[in-house]
Amino acid sequence: MDLFYRKEGRGPVIIVIHGLYGSSDNWISMSRRLAENHTVYLIDQRNHGRSPSSDSHLYDDLKNDLTGFFTKHKIEKATILGHSMGGKAAMWFAADYPEKVEKLVIADIAPKDYCSGSDNSQFGMHRDILRTMLEVDFGKVKKRSNVEEQLMPAIKDPRTRKFLLKNVAKDKHTKHYRWRLNVPVLLKNLEEIVCGVNEKWFEDRKPVTAYPVVFIRGMDSNYIMPEDESLIKSIYPDSVIIDIPDAGHWLHAENPDKFEEAVLRCC
Repeated sequence: MDLFYRKEGRGPVIIVIHGLYGSSDNWISMSRRLAENHTVYLIDQRNHGRSPSSDSHLYDDLKNDLTGFFTKHKIEKATILGHSMGGKAAMWFAADYPEKVEKLVIADIAPKDYCSGSDNSQFGMHRDILRTMLEVDFGKVKKRSNVEEQLMPAIKDPRTRKFLLKNVAKDKHTKHYRWRLNVPVLLKNLEEIVCGVNEKWFEDRKPVTAYPVVFIRGMDSNYIMPEDESLIKSIYPDSVIIDIPDAGHWLHAENPDKFEEAVLRCC
């Protein structure tokens, strides 16, 4: 798949992989910081942003897309920075292609099944968001604020609504608004997105020690809990976990100074 990307800077390569509902647009400010001494690629994953849509959205698909991206752009080795779903895609790619990984940086996600136990609320939350997005009647949308009006009854958090609205685009041909996200396919594959790349997936691969690994955790987020640290260490025994204060799940936007420092930290 020919992924849309943005490129900036010169030097050692960093590839940034966004999370669910995200795109390269969300990482432009951080890219400018990192590009002072690096070549930074921001990619749009399949079914997101300006990259092509597909009827499949499995982690094997995302891994293969990234493999193709390395080949197309003649990238021999890179630091891979993945956020949330992008972090799981990065872990899965790195497990199969350790020779291509300079350093693995995982932002606010753990290699665990978020569908099990107390984490099953993650699946329900995303299912409800995607179902609400499917129900938006774009025939009634004259401006982006009309989309927010339709989201508001079911999605109470204004920050979540604003983030989703970044995915509203006007079709050049029809002049009608639409989702850039492939919402039906993301909903169909949600179990894989939320539950996949977990401890069982790494049973025949751990311990992973071929490259430095940094996990960055937002202290106001519940994606990496204290009890997850032993799981992370069982897979990545030499990994470093860095806590970012005053930041939730979108930690790169909420505390960019500390986040940049953590990304560039030497292991």
